[in-house]
Amino acid sequence: MKKAARRPTTPLFEVRHSRVHGHGVFALRRIRRGTNIIEYLGERVSHELADARYADKQPLDGHTFLFTVDGKTVIDAGIDGNEARFVNHGCDPNCQTVQIGKRIFIEAIRTIRPGEELAYDYRIERDADDPADIDEIFRCLCGAKSCRGTMLEGRSKKRALQRAKTSARKRAKQPQRRERP
Repeated sequence: MKKAARRPTTPLFEVRHSRVHGHGVFALRRIRRGTNIIEYLGERVSHELADARYADKQPLDGHTFLFTVDGKTVIDAGIDGNEARFVNHGCDPNCQTVQIGKRIFIEAIRTIRPGEELAYDYRIERDADDPADIDEIFRCLCGAKSCRGTMLEGRSKKRALQRAKTSARKRAKQPQRRERP
């Protein structure tokens, strides 16, 4: 008996220009919820080496291909990385990252239609010594209705309330713009 010839399968995705940021990853066919789409690959380095590599980066450039695995290891997809490094951030994502051991995978959290851009919430950690304009540096351009305006993790309600009060006090002290008659 002859075996039936297998049709070549369409790849799951392709990398191309994105309206969100630079390049993006787009579904070429339907991707079912729970599908493990791709592993995030790159050189595995220490946090210290990752920091040193990007120390000379422009202050307003929030663009890197770094992914933290644990307290000792960072994946630098800028070196030996694959297409996973082009999956953009989204505040209403269709993917999530899943860690299995010391490996990171991108998985669909809902069914993704052909042509749809893949995205996961980066939730970049905030640091106590972040500059005041950190949200602008990591500005989000996803365009979702639920967009929080930043790729950084959300602020705690207490911190957000304190910042809002400080901002209101600063605005009250600033001269108001007057329109010409």
